[in-house]
Amino acid sequence: MKEIKLTTFCAILSIVNLVCFNIPFMVYACRNNDNLFLLISLAIVLLTLNFFVCYLVCFLLRRLGRILTAICHLISTIATYYVISYNTMMDESILRSFFNTRMEEAAPFVTWSFAACVIILGILPMIWIIGAKVNYGSWKRFGKAAGGSLAVSLLLVLCNAGQTLWIGSHDTELGGLTMPWSYIVNTCRIAIQNRNANAKEIPLPDASFSNNERRAVVLVIGESARKANCSLYGYERETNPLLSKVEGLHVLNAKSCATFTIAGVKSILEYEDTDALYEILPNYLHRTGAKVQWRTVNWGEPPVHGPEYLKRADLAQGVEEDRYDGVLLNGLRETIENSEEDKVLIILHTNTSHGPAYCQRYPSQFEVYTPVCDNVEQAAKAPQELINAYDNSIIYTDFLLNEIIDTLKTVQDRSCAMFYISDHGESLGENSLYMHGVPIKMAPREQYEVPCFIWLSEGYRNVREPDEIDQHWVFHSVLDLLDVESPAYNPEKDLLR
Repeated sequence: MKEIKLTTFCAILSIVNLVCFNIPFMVYACRNNDNLFLLISLAIVLLTLNFFVCYLVCFLLRRLGRILTAICHLISTIATYYVISYNTMMDESILRSFFNTRMEEAAPFVTWSFAACVIILGILPMIWIIGAKVNYGSWKRFGKAAGGSLAVSLLLVLCNAGQTLWIGSHDTELGGLTMPWSYIVNTCRIAIQNRNANAKEIPLPDASFSNNERRAVVLVIGESARKANCSLYGYERETNPLLSKVEGLHVLNAKSCATFTIAGVKSILEYEDTDALYEILPNYLHRTGAKVQWRTVNWGEPPVHGPEYLKRADLAQGVEEDRYDGVLLNGLRETIENSEEDKVLIILHTNTSHGPAYCQRYPSQFEVYTPVCDNVEQAAKAPQELINAYDNSIIYTDFLLNEIIDTLKTVQDRSCAMFYISDHGESLGENSLYMHGVPIKMAPREQYEVPCFIWLSEGYRNVREPDEIDQHWVFHSVLDLLDVESPAYNPEKDLLR
């Protein structure tokens, strides 16, 4: 193999990085700014900065530096594939979702086109990067090459000082589309935040029950359900055929506080909007003396300490088709009726409309709308098939919620309530967006307008219906439903008063 100078080696990698991995960045810049000098400057700055860092790492670390560069090249290939395929960006929210994604959820993302892209654009160049014979040169050459590239970058930044306002207003998008810095910087931010996060949640003030009346609340946390595709909100398709017939069901206009699971679930369970980790609803009620059980086929909740925590395998005994969310209902009535505590809270964390393969989230008998596509990637060719699969998942959610209500109607000697709200919404191709995770300040309404339903047994409570609520109403409404007296209770966010 012919020897190659480090300057040439790094120049090739910088050009490949710009051409192959930063096209979404340049496309976004071109769509939002017609200043030709700025656009050319952005391209050159990407080239020179990547050259500088690549030269620095490879010169100082030698073979280890090339291995790290090769790994970054592979990750950039994967990241760019998903940025282009799903019209998303590598911002903090997307990366948090990625780091918390389980293998069974990641499997639908691995397609033949993905594999071909990774092999051709990722693995083959990766082999060359590691195996190339590189002439690292002298410290003098290093100083000229690294110093020259850095000087060009700084000069262009100074020449575009007048564009600071535009760059500042688009920093989230530009930062989330710049490879490899988008995922490197945001991964470091997440690591720092996790390190600095409260290892132990901040306790809320002690609470007590105002009476010993027997109550049971089933709180259902939905997954990726959006208001726009629920017929109870006016959608033209009948996606809520069962709930539409339930007497006493309250349909509320709600919005999520985030567009990804981790933050959405935290908002549902916390007493106010805060970055701190305060004691969440199930832990708080368990400490107060309620029977609390967490049932999940999903992930991303804050730490659940104290309450009984049941996963799919714990619930699946004797259940047919236990791969679906119906497993969450196994033994629900028995758990409530056999509880010795007066107050019972059971939280069901579902997975019913999680993408990209919506068709895998419901049993075959709920495939009302056909044909369906297997994956979001096929949506560009068959957009209606994607909507069909998603609508079928909403129909299955409708079935599950109706089953919960029917179950609660049979519970003896307790007042019962069912409270449903989704963690966030979902994009199905509107404005070429798919799935979720767009930062909340710029997210389309499909990603934050979510369904919210409440059902109560006769004579339990009266429900008021504000024009709109957010997820933080859940905490205070559940406290009221379970007769909890607490300094943390906020009556202004209580749906029962």
